Amino acid sequence: MTSTAEQGLTHPKTTIVLFSGDLDKAIAAFIIANGAAAYDHEVTIFFTFWGLNMLRKDELVRTNKGILEKAFGWMMPRGPQKLALSKMNFAGLGPQMIKHVMKKHNALSLPQLIELAQEQGVKLIACTMTMDLLGLQQEELVDGLEYAGVAAYLGEASQGKVNLFI
Repeated sequence: MTSTAEQGLTHPKTTIVLFSGDLDKAIAAFIIANGAAAYDHEVTIFFTFWGLNMLRKDELVRTNKGILEKAFGWMMPRGPQKLALSKMNFAGLGPQMIKHVMKKHNALSLPQLIELAQEQGVKLIACTMTMDLLGLQQEELVDGLEYAGVAAYLGEASQGKVNLFI
């Protein structure tokens, strides 16, 4: 059986809108993204609203913001290590339990899954409109991202073989 590349065709596209900021949903999104990339799909993850929190740098980045934007920054988790579970969070104990189980089973952590996705060429796009709404600035987010609005996502999704909203 010949691959799409051998046939001179473009690679199938997979797009994911990552709206959720929940640890379990983020892990699932990145497992799917890495799996699709391993199957030679062109993969795009479009981060919007709470999904942007996993792209925040762990350390505080000083920026010039208004009081409302500062308040959002204080209330939102900073980076993939600080995300809560969608169910059974138990005041932060749930994420520690799932991380322990993942480590016990030699599963990659969310930061490792993000790094693997970047190594595989998964396109990570931060939604600029949501960044404006939440007062997030590019210097607060990790390196290696693209920045675009919904039109860029729609352009990718319109060619997608697989389109997911998580």
